[in-house]
Formats: sequence, structure tokens, C-alpha cells
Amino acid sequence: MRTGAVSARQAARDAASRMEKAGVPEPVASAEVLLSELLDVRRGDLTFREEPFTADQAKRYEAWVQRRIRREPVQRILGHAYFRNLKLDLDESTLIPRPDTESVVNVALELIDTRPEPPVVLDIGTGSGAIAIAIAQERPACEVHATDISEEALDVARRNARKNGTTVEFHQSDVVAGLDGLRGKVEMLVSNPPYVGRDEKERLTPEVREWDPHTALFSEGDDLLFYRRIFAEAPPLLTHEADVVLEVGDGQAEAVLELGRETGFVPLGIRPDLAGTPRSALLRWRR
Repeated sequence: MRTGAVSARQAARDAASRMEKAGVPEPVASAEVLLSELLDVRRGDLTFREEPFTADQAKRYEAWVQRRIRREPVQRILGHAYFRNLKLDLDESTLIPRPDTESVVNVALELIDTRPEPPVVLDIGTGSGAIAIAIAQERPACEVHATDISEEALDVARRNARKNGTTVEFHQSDVVAGLDGLRGKVEMLVSNPPYVGRDEKERLTPEVREWDPHTALFSEGDDLLFYRRIFAEAPPLLTHEADVVLEVGDGQAEAVLELGRETGFVPLGIRPDLAGTPRSALLRWRR
């Protein structure tokens, strides 16, 4: 990268060109997001940044660009991600929350708004806390609980809840094990469980394959394993007519609905994400 009198705008163009040559997806977006974070300005304002970099800014930006060229995700480089109205800390124990999952939150909020009273909500496999914290922020009257098997991830999620001014009760749990205090109380269950089969590993981008925690990403052997577990283990916690919203991988939606049907859940349908891909499986529990 050229330094010295190079302006911020020129630095972003140079970085994007180098990223493109290295095969980095969406190189312009990567270069501009990193730069906007470095300068603490909105991405759209970079067009007007003609002042030259300082030496420290140039050095830091170059280090970030090199990391992105090695296919480290922008959110890992920055140590945080934006999700709906939230800024969420990340570490190696948490998945990067993605726009696909924002559509799952939309569906959950729609169902919450159909209920006469704010429901008790349980998010299974919360990771950074994205789903639970978003619901708690946007529907603060709800009582929100969240589980994860990783205490390290829960530490991150608790910190994210505090930083975003929300109240969520976090539980270390393998799916729902040990949540006896919630028996018969959960009126909405939502989850983005591991749903990628190990045999799909090599098809993933390096940003996902090399940087997302495998325990949160891969479902060992059977890519529907965690859906089977949720349908088998969650019912004692659920009220009659509890709603269930599950994020699903590509091509999994119908199979997940059928699994639910086989175990006593009533399928309600499938909702797409912003790209039009089936992303949320909706079901209802009836005792």
C-alpha cells in the first residue's frame, strides 16, 4: 500500500484492488468497512475523505488489509459485528452473526406481537447472544433466556447484553439440559443451531471454514441432529401452543418441518431470508 500523502479514499481503492487480485469476496466492501471503522466515520462519508493518512493510521490499515487478504473475516479483524440495532463483541468461541439470522428475528418478533401478553422466550445455542439480545432490545417486556454449551461464548453474550442495555438470563446447557426452572413456561423457542454437515466443510468459504468455531457450525454426522434433539428434548419446557422458530440451512426446511411433525409439533410454514432463501421453519407445540 502506498503511504505518506495517500488519502483515505485512495487507500480504500488501493486495498480493494489488492483484495480483488487475491480472490477476496466483495473487496470494495471489505476495504471500505475496515477504513470506516479505522476513521470512525460512516462508510458513505469516505467519498469525502481527502485528507492524508497519518503514519499510525496507514500502518494499522495495512495490517488489517493483510489479514483480510489472508481471508480473515472483517468482523474477526475488528472484534465486533453489527446485527440489527446491536454492536456485538466476538471472539473465537462465537459465530459471526449474519444477515440471514436477522430474518429469523423478524419472524420471532412477528409471532411475539400476535400474543396477548409478552411471552417467555428461549434461545438455544445463543453464541454471541445475537438473537436473544435483539429480542430483548426490541421487545423489552419479554422475559428472555438463552443457552449455550460454551461458557466462553456465554461470557461474550453476557458482555454483549450489558453493553446493549438489555436483560437476558443466560444458562450453560447442552441444548436444554438442566433448565428445570423453565419447565412448562417457555412460550417461544428460537434457535440457530449447528446445521452444517462435516462432509460440507470443504465447500465452505475460508472465512467460515477457518474462522468460525466448529462446535457452533458443524452438526456431527447428521446435519439434522440438533433439530432432532430440540424436538425431542424441548417439549417439557414448552407451554401448550408455544411457538418455535428455527433457522435452517439451504434445502433443510421441509425436512425440519417433517421432523417436527413426527414428534408432535404442528408445522406452520417456512419463511425466506432477504435473499429469498428458505431460512426459518415455523412450528407450534400442542400437548
